[in-house]
Amino acid sequence: MSTTASREGDLPEQIVEGDPSASVAPRRKHLYEVDILRILTFACVIAVHAVSHAAGPDDVVQNGFLVLVHFTREVFFALTAFVLVYSFQMKPRPLKEFWPRRFLLVGVPYISWSAIYVFSNWVHDSTRIDGLQLLDTFWYDLYTGTAWYHLYFLLVTMQVYLLLPVLVWLVAKTRRFHVLVVVVAFVFQLLVTASYLYDRSFTAPWNKYQNIEFWSYLFMIVVGAVAADHRVQLLSWVRAHRIRIAWIALAGAVLSIGVYAFNLSLGYGPSKAATALQPVTIVWSVPVILGFLALGTKWADQRVAGSRMARLVDTASDRSFGIFLAHPYMIWLLLAGGGWLAKTIPSPWLSPVLYVLVVVTTVALIEIVRRTPLSLALTGRPYRSRKTKAAAVEAAAAKARA
Repeated sequence: MSTTASREGDLPEQIVEGDPSASVAPRRKHLYEVDILRILTFACVIAVHAVSHAAGPDDVVQNGFLVLVHFTREVFFALTAFVLVYSFQMKPRPLKEFWPRRFLLVGVPYISWSAIYVFSNWVHDSTRIDGLQLLDTFWYDLYTGTAWYHLYFLLVTMQVYLLLPVLVWLVAKTRRFHVLVVVVAFVFQLLVTASYLYDRSFTAPWNKYQNIEFWSYLFMIVVGAVAADHRVQLLSWVRAHRIRIAWIALAGAVLSIGVYAFNLSLGYGPSKAATALQPVTIVWSVPVILGFLALGTKWADQRVAGSRMARLVDTASDRSFGIFLAHPYMIWLLLAGGGWLAKTIPSPWLSPVLYVLVVVTTVALIEIVRRTPLSLALTGRPYRSRKTKAAAVEAAAAKARA
């Protein structure tokens, strides 16, 4: 069996077939550009949730802001597909090795945080259900991703993991027609999200679970997979067109606000007019990705290995998933107790204050957890003692000297 790629970006056959005897793929290069994309996306996720809690459903201005940051789920799934396909192309491994590790790092935190959120809600509820009902609630929330409002991200992520062989096959077999594949996925996504907002009867059979179904994000998943196959050309283009990308992003923002105003004119309330699953969000997500990558390329080009800023960005990227998992809990705690924070700080100042408090408290929590054996369960990152870290550093240094 041949494992030689036809060109850079081709996927060796053992990825699909799972042949462990195949030759070793070239060492995967870390894409520092993607670190910035990841950090900015999660920062915007926190903004979405902080503002959603602080602003009322009839707040026209703050819901207008939400239109501009509701791209997070689309960018998140594009990033997920990009990283998966890129990792497989650079370091092929049998699926029997790939899936257990990936599901461990996402599935365990998903179960852990689902349990935490369900139990906390049960404790806070004045009319507590009995133990069997609690277990039944936990099971339902587990397979629907509804233990808390952000956990469906992980459920969709695990669907993308299962779809990886299909994505890999699609990218390889349609290489001459990638533009057509992306366009078809884009049109499909526009139709589906238009139905979600404007004519729900068209997608009625799956409306109940629209947040947790991968086809609600199909375009971005396909875009991420195809972009990974053309990463060299993509990043080169982004580096050469940063100013143009800024103008494209500005146009996308104006379009988003324009559609928000149009939705209001149709009689939708501000909250519904700003909903995440609508066509303009799909369109807006593309310039956002390009804009974040433009910032990422700028960072990668001037990054100094070992510098304080490099360590800070590396740490932020490492902690971002744990922060994503924990930040709604901090929002809940800060707004608990009769909403004392909301009563103390008036709108619209509550939104930025809540955002800062959530970031600070969540970062502090994750920094503590990351240094304990609970790290895997709560942050998706394995715990490593100082001795283990020192051994890893020494091994890396020895490998570099060899």
